[in-house]
Amino acid sequence: MKRRVILYLVTFTIPLFLGLTVWQATRYAELEKEVKELEAVQEEWIESNKRLIVGIAVLSSPERITYIAEHDLGLYKKRPEEVLQVQIKGATHTDG
Repeated sequence: MKRRVILYLVTFTIPLFLGLTVWQATRYAELEKEVKELEAVQEEWIESNKRLIVGIAVLSSPERITYIAEHDLGLYKKRPEEVLQVQIKGATHTDG
């Protein structure tokens, strides 16, 4: 009787272990595919961020801003003799 129980246990556990091994291998392959897809998306985001950083650097360069101010907006830097400074004596400033 004991031998039969052991034989049945072995007979059922071997296919069970084989099935679990197949399931684990399938799940591993699915997860590996998902990781590769996420890595590809991450690489795209990194490249996009690099392009945006370069764009920010180009658009915020002092030379570009000066050019736009002078040529498009008609602005220019004042010469020191064109600046009028006003000082008010006796005025006090308090915070609060």
